Parts: sequence; C-alpha cells; structure tokens
Amino acid sequence: MKQKKENAYREVLTHLIVDIFEKSNNTPLNYKQVAAKLNLSESDSKNAIAEILSDESKSGKFLQVERGKFKLRQLNVYIQGKVDMTADGSAYVVPEDELESDIHIAPRKLRQALHNDIVKVHVYERRKGRKREGEVVEIIQRAKTDFTGTIDISKSYAFFLPDDRKMIHDIFIPLDNLDGAQHGEKVVVSIVEWPKNAKNPIGRVKNILGKKGENDTEMNAILADFGFPLSFPPQVEAEANAISEQISDDEIKKRRDFRDILTFTIDPFDAKDFDDAISFQTLDNGNYEVGVHIADVSHYVQPDSLLDKEAFERGTSVYLVDRVIPMLPERLSNGVCSLRPHEDKLCFSAVFEMDDKANVLNQWFGRTVINSNRRFSYEEAQEVIETQSGDHAAEILKLNQLAYILRERKFKNGAISFESEEVKFHLDEKGKPLGVYTKVRKDAHKLIEDFMLLANRKVAEYIGKQGRGKNKLTFVYRFHDTPNLETLTTFSQFALRFGHKLTIKTDKEAARSLNALLTKIEGTKEQNMLTTLAIRSMAKAIYTTKSTSHYGLAFDYYTHFTSPIRRYPDVMVHRLLQFYLDGGKKINAEHYEKMTEHSSQMEKKAAEAERASIKYKQAEYLEDQIGVEYTGIVSGVTEWGMYVEIQENKCEGMVRLRDITDDFYTLDEKNYAIIGQRKKKKYQLGDEVRIKVKKVDLEKRQIDFTLMS
Repeated sequence: MKQKKENAYREVLTHLIVDIFEKSNNTPLNYKQVAAKLNLSESDSKNAIAEILSDESKSGKFLQVERGKFKLRQLNVYIQGKVDMTADGSAYVVPEDELESDIHIAPRKLRQALHNDIVKVHVYERRKGRKREGEVVEIIQRAKTDFTGTIDISKSYAFFLPDDRKMIHDIFIPLDNLDGAQHGEKVVVSIVEWPKNAKNPIGRVKNILGKKGENDTEMNAILADFGFPLSFPPQVEAEANAISEQISDDEIKKRRDFRDILTFTIDPFDAKDFDDAISFQTLDNGNYEVGVHIADVSHYVQPDSLLDKEAFERGTSVYLVDRVIPMLPERLSNGVCSLRPHEDKLCFSAVFEMDDKANVLNQWFGRTVINSNRRFSYEEAQEVIETQSGDHAAEILKLNQLAYILRERKFKNGAISFESEEVKFHLDEKGKPLGVYTKVRKDAHKLIEDFMLLANRKVAEYIGKQGRGKNKLTFVYRFHDTPNLETLTTFSQFALRFGHKLTIKTDKEAARSLNALLTKIEGTKEQNMLTTLAIRSMAKAIYTTKSTSHYGLAFDYYTHFTSPIRRYPDVMVHRLLQFYLDGGKKINAEHYEKMTEHSSQMEKKAAEAERASIKYKQAEYLEDQIGVEYTGIVSGVTEWGMYVEIQENKCEGMVRLRDITDDFYTLDEKNYAIIGQRKKKKYQLGDEVRIKVKKVDLEKRQIDFTLMS
C-alpha cells in the first residue's frame, strides 16, 4: 500500500513538473527553481524533484542542457496514430499523417496500449541520429477487447494465454468470471477492466470454444480472432424466421415477370445459396435478351431492421476451408432469397438486348420475379460446353460465345488476367485434410463471371454518368486504383531476372505488358510466385462513393451489384439504384462513405480469416509428414528465413536462417534473396529447392522446413 501511494505521488509530481516547463516556455531550470515555482520548500520534495528530473532525462522525457539544468525534450508535440507491436514488446506508432515518420515506443511507455489501437503520443525531441521516440498519453480507440486463447486455471485464480502473438499481456481471470471454462480449454475472453498500475488486464470468459486441436474449435477460434460472431443473436434469427416465403399477387404485379422465360443457375456443386441466375431468349429481331437476375435481398431486409444492422456489422460472408459463415441467417441465405429451381423468387435484375457481337443495344434495370428451370453445377455446365449437348445446350453455347467476346474486349481495353491457383482440400468427416488440390477455372466459371461483370459495369455506368461535380449522384462503387509506380518498377526488375521484360511507362502499357507476362508464365514453376508478386504490386480494391473506376478490369465505372446474399455493399447498391429509378435525388454521400469504409475493413478481415484457415489446414495436412522430403519453390524471404511453397501440394513453410549451417546468411531485400556471407551462395525468390518437413505447430499455424543440401 505504501509503495502504491509513493508511485501515485511521483506520477502527480511528474505531471506538475511538466506543467511548469510548459508554462515557462521550456526555459532550462534546475530542481530548486522547479520547487520554488511549485511552492515546495521541504527537502523531501526537492529531492523527489531532482530524482524525477534525473530519471526522466534518462528515459528521454527531459534533456539536461547543462550541469543540473533541464528542459523538456519537445514542448507539447502530440501525434495521433495506430500502434504496431513488435516481437520484443515495444511498438511503433504509425501516424495518421502519412508525411510523418513512425514513432518508436519503448515497452514501459506503451501505457496499456495494444496492437492496432488508435492512440495519442507525446513525441520527444529527436536526439541526433536517433529514430523518433515517444510515449502513449491517451488510448483513443481500442482495436479489440476480445481475444482467443487458452485458459490456465490454478487453485485461487486463472490466467488466459492469448493466441495472438501481438497481444503481449496474459489476462487475469477471477474464478467467478470463468463461466464454466475448464483448464486447458480454448476460449474467447473479453477485457473488462485494466487498473491503472496493473501489469495485466482483467477479463471474463465470453465463449468456450472447446478442446484445443479439434477442427470446430480451431475454425471458431479463427473467426473469433478476426472479430466475426460465431452465431446470430436470437432476436435476429427470430426476425428472419418471421419472413414469409409466400409471394403475394400484389407484389408480382409490381414487377417484370420472367417466369415463362428460360432461366437457370450455375454454381459450385455444394452451393446452398444461389444469389444469381441467367435468363436467355432469342428476340423476334434476331438479337438476344440476356437477364442477370440477382436475389432481391433489399426487399426482405429493410433499413435499420435488426437483420440489416447485423448484416452491416458483419459486412460479408466468411469462407473458411470447411464452412461458410453467412452474412444473413440461413432462413434468408439458403431459403427465402436463394434462387432455387422450380420456385418463384423475387429478384433485382439487369436485362440486356445484345447482338451477335455482344454489343449492348438496350438495357433495363428493375425488380422482377423469376422461376429457375434448372440448377447446373459448374461441372455440368462445362460438360454441356465441351460436348455441345445436354440440357439447354443451344442457349448455354450461345451465352458462352457472347461471354468469349466480352472477355476478349475487356482484355483488349487493358484488363489484367490474374489467374492464380486456388488451393482446396479434400476433408474427411471430422474436417481433417486428406489431400490438397488446386481449383481449375474453366469456361463455365468464366461465362458466369463475364455476365456478372457486365451487370456490375452497366449498373455503375447508369448511375455514374447521370451527374457531374455537385450534381453527381451518391453511389457505392468498387474502386481499384492504378498501381504505385515504385512497386511496379521493383516487380518489373524482378520479372526481368526470369527473362520477362515489362513496359510500364503508362498505365495502359503496364496492363498490356502484365497480361503478356501472365499468359507467358502459365504452367511454369514461377507462375504462382510471379502472379502473387504482381497482385501485391497492385493497389487493393475498396468500396467508396468517391471514385468510380477499376484499373484491373479496365472499366471507367464499376460496382458490386450481383451478390447481396453475401456482401453488404451490394445491398446498398440495390437500395440506391431503386431510389434513383423511383426518381429520388442526391442523398448524403458522407453517410454512405462511412458505410463503405466499414465494408472494406470487414472484407479485409474476412480474407485474412480465410488465409488463416488455409494455413491451419496446411499445417494439419503436414503434421504427420515430419521427415518427408519435397521439392519446393522459394516464395518469400525475410530477415529470419525464407518461405518455401511445396510444388506438389502448395503448402508453405519456413526454412529458418539459423538452421542453414553451411554459411551465415543475410537478407538482400532489393534482390529478394538471402546470401551466404563467405561462399556467396544465393537463394532467390523462384529458386527450386529440396526441403524436409521439420516441425509443425498447429496452434501458431506454422510449418518449419529443413533445407536439404
């Protein structure tokens, strides 16, 4: 208790001392002058001031400008930014102002800030040749308060050990906050309190995930770790269950009726939610009418309803290796809204009159009712294309012919063809991976994709071209910026090492050159690695109201209209499109921009969760293959090791530099290589190597390899 009082007194006195220097314009003062300004005459107080000035000058807050005289290192400089934790427990704060350099924060100066928190930092005066340093003075916004990990229970208390390596504090759990959790179980814990001078936060168990290592436990842990809920709230489920599947005659009368026109869906064989369908008919004038029919989610999910709020918070469906976590309850995603065959369904549609050269002569957007004649899997539709026979063969073949023309036109205009390999797993009934394969995209996949792209582009054009400047209509676009010249130059220099020359003087030249490269490397050992690097050199696509174009697709206007069951931005697009079709005028852009920012963030989290589930399954697949040798390709290099992707199964692991014993290797960042300092042996991105599986850590989703000589 005495120590606590002394610490509190010292903290208050430190703040008072700082105030004195700030009020005196940071004039150098000695401890006696500070004491006089604070009206403190007792020797104990003076000694305490002298001690604080001495200690804080060592920590960096004060600067001793001459013997016994001090001043603040920097007067009242505060910067706001995001915390980026490092492995040693210190951190960097990345300022919101991109022109500001990062600020190093020592562990004791973090003041309970955690990874990705938004904080206010007091920046010290920079010492010559040193990086900027500071201390956290305020936590403005916590990035997260829920963490996944393992519970460790002793007789009188419990501790929670987080899985997240950047969460550097264990969490203290009082026994009455365990909520039934047992020792060693994987759980989700919420931080409920963090006393000012306590080393560890206090938490409570929010969810019990189950036994470590079990498939359901680990998949749910990934979801919880990225902030996705594990179930729908009961009141949201109740609202979904109250929606009727019956469609009234009055509702049908308000819509364009496509029930007598040939309509079908093409989806993966195991799909349960069908959110798009294609209708096709030949018109009397010899042209073709192609309808892109999208589940009318916005008819059932009304603004500000519980369903709507939940869908917005989730932002997207999440696709893990063995499961889909839907944005909407199954009652809607797999039932009411799903375009199942031989059932009347409500849609929002984009309908095009096209000629034999795939030119759009007329278009129509609006609400419809359909009745799908047939549900095709991709494999079934592909068989029709390849054999030119089967159900609705004439219509599918004509659609495929039109899709080819749309595709060629897109690439001619500068679209980039990124065809990276998608890793899939054969799983047993318990979710354990038995084998790995790569998904092959054929004409049936591309047919659907090309007509979805057409609908997305034409909807965006229809709204985007209606106003300019102040009269521009508020709308949600899928924006993809032009690539950063510096990163593209670095990539082109690397591609040159494989004999591939890129021309990047203009954006259009860069796109054409990239396409030529991606076509040339198809089927080569460097395909996956070069494609991945090319994608990394591109800007990331986002949702926004501010910009309309998509560089990667070479479209001046582009949006997401075609997947409202699994993407919230598509729901916003449907609502806005109907609002303008009904004669509505411009509405608040700022409100929608905030919504698009949230949607982009949730999309990023969903992609990270998907990658984490793949990493887990790769580790699980190799867990019983310790000592097995494989041929791999160097897929990445870092200061501590090189990543290798096994050619046979696409599993990626690390060869740690400390385990390569024939030399001392260091990173050559510019050349994507590690180089031996004595023998100058080099391992570079794209090199073929032989490795052996050394170690697998399922909890950390890490695979370690040994390099074979």
